[in-house]
This record gives sequence, structure tokens and C-alpha cells, in this order.
Amino acid sequence: MGQEAHPSSGAAQGAEWLRDLTRLLEAKEYQSRMEGVGRLLEHCKATPELITANLVQVFDAFTPRLQDSNKKVNQWALESLAKMIPLLKESLHPMLLSIIVAVADNLNSKNSGIYATAVTALDAMIENLDKLCLLQAFAGRVRFLSGRAVLDVVERLSALVASVYPQKPQAVERHVLPVLWGFLSSVSGNGVLPGLSGNVRTVVCWLSRSLQEQMQALAAAQPQQVLRTLQELLDAASPLLHGWNSVVTGYQ
Repeated sequence: MGQEAHPSSGAAQGAEWLRDLTRLLEAKEYQSRMEGVGRLLEHCKATPELITANLVQVFDAFTPRLQDSNKKVNQWALESLAKMIPLLKESLHPMLLSIIVAVADNLNSKNSGIYATAVTALDAMIENLDKLCLLQAFAGRVRFLSGRAVLDVVERLSALVASVYPQKPQAVERHVLPVLWGFLSSVSGNGVLPGLSGNVRTVVCWLSRSLQEQMQALAAAQPQQVLRTLQELLDAASPLLHGWNSVVTGYQ
């Protein structure tokens, strides 16, 4: 393979570098895709402004590697993304939704390495990216998830509520409360969400705890069945959440 053109050595060579990177990331051979991911990470470290200037083209080629059919490429891409996020920070926002979709789909992986690196990438987002943007994206995506991915995303969504609500209460109410009501409306008679392995109580309690103070004026608009389900789940939950009972019973 020929020597790579450095991206800062002129417009023509910069375009050649971008073509070479894209070709590697989209190559048929998994070794070439691995090389492409590594090369992208190095450029994020050396010339992040160039990656930002070509963000859509670069990440259109890179994001599929986060769900690569080859497990080595898949995990390496997730590991690299977690390192790229602190380097690129808010410049990633135009591609945030597609990145979250790809990362979240790995949270149900049976491969422990892939799962762990997906969690690391999620936490890198929480630490480095705009929390309001993340709250909107997580809230919009969680309804399409199932299994363990729901728990992992809702746990982080609940933490984002605590950070965002003091400055943007309307945004939390607009984006997160529908998630809570949606969970409660979908609960079956045995307290299980369709498509979710395990009890919905954990998910509801995380969201309920983070939204407890904001619910008084908003619970009244919900159907009685939703309120009954909420109370039944919270009655069996942690004593820390028993304050919710007064919120719910006040509207029954």
C-alpha cells in the first residue's frame, strides 16, 4: 500500500487522503477496514479540524463499522469511537443520531467485549457532548430498543434529566415524560414490557426518581390505567420512591 498523503499538505492531497480513508473503511477485507478505523483515529488526534470539515463524508463511511459483521472490526470501531468523542466533541452533533443508533444496537450483543465497548462509548458521550442534545436523542431512540439496551439507555437518560432539568425543564417534559408514559401504557399484566427481558420496574423507577418533582401538574392528564400501573410498580419498589404514591393517588 502506498504512502498516505498527509491531509494538511494541500487541497488535492487532502482530497486524496479522504478518498483513501473512505476506501479503507468500506473495503471488503476486514484487515483494511481495521486499518481504516485506526487511521481515522490517528487523524482525529493529529488534525481534528480536518475531520470536522469533512464530518459527514467521513462518518458515513465510519459509522457502519460500529455494526460491522466482523466482530474484530466492530469492537475496534467502538473502542476508537470512545477515543474520538473527547477529541471531536460538539462537532459530532450533526452525526449524533446515527452514531447513537449504531452504538445502542450493540448493547444487546452476546459478545462481552462488544457490549463493554458500547457502554464505554455511551459514557464518553455523556461526559463530553451537549447533554440537552443527548437527552433528545436518547429519548427519541429508546422506544425502538429492546432487552438490555433499554436499561442501559434509560439509566443514562435518567442521569441526563438531573443535569438538564434545572436549565431546560420544558425540554425534559417534552422529550422524557412521553417515554415514561409510553412504558407504562405498554406494560402487560405481569409488569413486563413487550420485547424487554425482565421487569419494567427498574426502568420506571429510574425515570420516576429523576422526574418526581416535575410530575405533580402533569400526571393528571394520563389515563387511569397508566396511573394505576405506575402506583402498582412503585408500591413494590424502593422506599425512596414512595413519595410518588401521593402524586399518583391524588389523581385517582
